[in-house]
Amino acid sequence: MFYVTMTDTFLSGWGKAEGKIAKYVYVCNTREEAEIVKENARRRGDQKYINIRITKPVYSSRTHFVQYETKETSPCWYIPRYF
Repeated sequence: MFYVTMTDTFLSGWGKAEGKIAKYVYVCNTREEAEIVKENARRRGDQKYINIRITKPVYSSRTHFVQYETKETSPCWYIPRYF
């Protein structure tokens, strides 16, 4: 299992992430999937601090709003060069 983590600069600080940092974690089955998600995140202007991890990330709920995504919930992120 691989995890692609990123900070959403657009959503941080308001809405469900009011006063917090909005983090997205995309769960990937293979390194290849993780690289595709990472490249898609890089191609967008609103994502930063993009990383691939092999351990499930843990963030404080006091400072972060975390949303987990999968191929089923956000399929476009797993398509090469979608963004």
